[in-house]
Order: sequence, then C-alpha cells, then structure tokens
Amino acid sequence: MRDPYSVLGVSKTASLAEIKKAFRKLAKQYHPDQNKDAKAAAKFAEINSAYEIVGDETKRAQFDRGEIDAEGKPRFQGFESAGGPGGGFSRDGGNFEFNFGTGGRSGGFGGGAGFDDILSEMFGGRAQRGGAGPRGAPPRGEDIQVTGQIPFTIWALGGKARVELGPGRAVDASIPAGIAPGKTIRLRGQGEPSPFGGESGDALITVAVAPHDIFRAEGKNVRVDVNVTIYEAALGAKVRVPTLDGSVDLTLPKGTTGLRSFRLKGKGVQERDGAGDLIVQPRIIMPDRLDEELEAALIKLRDKGYDIGR
Repeated sequence: MRDPYSVLGVSKTASLAEIKKAFRKLAKQYHPDQNKDAKAAAKFAEINSAYEIVGDETKRAQFDRGEIDAEGKPRFQGFESAGGPGGGFSRDGGNFEFNFGTGGRSGGFGGGAGFDDILSEMFGGRAQRGGAGPRGAPPRGEDIQVTGQIPFTIWALGGKARVELGPGRAVDASIPAGIAPGKTIRLRGQGEPSPFGGESGDALITVAVAPHDIFRAEGKNVRVDVNVTIYEAALGAKVRVPTLDGSVDLTLPKGTTGLRSFRLKGKGVQERDGAGDLIVQPRIIMPDRLDEELEAALIKLRDKGYDIGR
C-alpha cells in the first residue's frame, strides 16, 4: 500500500482531528453504498487500511519510527538485543528467536480511532468495514427496491408472481392473499452482491395490484357484473357467473332487477383470517331490437307500474 498519509491526503504533522476529517470525506466519497464505480471498493479498502495506521496513535507512532510498514506489518530492525523498543534478533544457546515488539498489525481492522463509530455515524449504522473485522462477516450487498405489479387473481387467492428486479433479472415471489397494496415483501439474498464477498442484499418489493377486466376489490370482497337478459331477469333463470378460480351457476329468481345483488360466500379474497365474498351484480340488457309485440308488452307492464330492468 502507498504511504498512508498520502492515501488520506494529509501531512505527517496533521492532527488526529485533521486525519479523521480527511478519512470521513474520502470514506463517504468511495463507500460502495454511495459510489458504484468498479474501482471504488478497492479505493475504499485502501482508505480503511491507511486510517488503521495513522488514525491510531500507537500505530502511527510505530509507523513514524519505522517499526511497522504501511500495511501494519513489523519491519526488521536489525540484530539488537531482544526486548528493545522495536524488537529484533536474539541468540540463546544457539537458538535464534525473532521478536517483533507489540506494534505489529493484528489482522482485520482493529484500530483507527473509532472506525466503526465513524462509519455508523456517516451511513446510519448500516455500513460495515471492507473485509472481515472483529464483528464477523464482511458487509452485505445493497438492497434493491422495485414495485411489483401483481395480477389481481394471484393477489386475491395468493400464489407465485413473476417480478422484474432489473434488466435480465426476475424472480417468482410468494404473494400472501390480500396483502395490502403499498406493503413491502422482502426477498432475502436477491439484492446486489457484496463487493467484499459478503452476503447479497435483499430485494424489497412494493406491492401494487394490477386492475382486472371484470373483478373489483371491495376490502375482502370482490364484485363482478354479470349481464342478464330482460327475459332471464323477469322470468328467472340460471346464469353462468365467473369467479376468481372458475365459474359457477347462479339461480336468478323471477323479477330480478338491477338494484339487487347476490352474494357467493367465501368466493372473495382468501385472506388468512377469513375469506371474503363474491358480490354478483346483475346488469340487465335489452335485445338489439324491439319488435312490436315486445314493445307492446313492455308498455303494458310500464302502465301497470312495473320497473323492469332498473
């Protein structure tokens, strides 16, 4: 690694406050959560390593004295007696022993004047250091957020829906029946990969329900309009009614009007705490043309006070 002072852009006489300020600025600029450039992760790791040395008073002093190098590794100090400030070589009865003192880098990212606190403060507690540290695993990848247009019937019944996560990426997400639009479904490990070899981030899917050609949601209930002829409405008949999972026959009583609706129990949204109903609304339609006989019959009914078809 280059000279840590140069990496951070500070002089060798800089105060700890100046070093910390420089680190904060560079870390924010190159942190993978903020910078998507392919070289940012390597630059961020270099900044971390530099701050590990000069951001820690003990290690900084050892580096300035030449006891450790820019990576925190002990330098060979020559054949001095064991136990000197920088360690060295000793000979005892023909056996050689290397002493490195206490200034060597212990591995990971151990020092650095509150390194974790600085990153936590800068990135809201979600940033972790590049590489494995005393807290365990390397940082996760970023989460991604998308809106999933869920087909109406899958939303109402529950099931798998195909959701696009980005160019060339799609997953089959499990949709709980009746989940409220605007709610978020989290898919673990389906986000961005970690630049440091950690776990991938998550995919956060905001639920949106695609409109349906014939069904309309009314809370847990679903409403559907069904066309019936004036004859079926007046005389009664069995009509075919579409439901979320097929079709059923509905018996219309004589004298059905457009003001009356019919309820099919349990045929609505299949929520876990209880299914809604299907509300069937008849829409009485007239023939394409009226012959004289039908017209006369309708006039007679009107004059008697019947309101057919309303």
